[in-house]
Amino acid sequence: MTLLNDFKAFILRGNVVDLAVAVVIGAAFKSIIDAFVADIVTPLIAAIGGKQDFSTLHFTINSSVFRYGDLLNQVISFVMIAAVIFFLVITPLNALMARAKKEPPADPSEKKCPECLSEIPLDARRCAFCTTQLVA
Repeated sequence: MTLLNDFKAFILRGNVVDLAVAVVIGAAFKSIIDAFVADIVTPLIAAIGGKQDFSTLHFTINSSVFRYGDLLNQVISFVMIAAVIFFLVITPLNALMARAKKEPPADPSEKKCPECLSEIPLDARRCAFCTTQLVA
């Protein structure tokens, strides 16, 4: 019975559930991007280049057919998904994390001379600028 409880605890951990949700959302997002590439981007490229359907592009060497058109569609989809994730998720998240990050104040390594207000080392016993003897 303990093995079943351990498995249940593993499945219901937050990061496993989050990962499952991310995979499902990613698959749905991929289908949207694939449709966008097939229905919008490819025709735009075809308007410039003249070839409407990349999936039929191929070449033949010694009776072997190499279909590179579908690979081209998949590369365009991948680049678009990566760009959307970078510009709409990673960049704003990095900016938010940088804004929320609080740096602890640095330990001062210098102090001001009470006479001339020059910056001098903390351990100094005499000011290098006005030669005032400093009290410890």
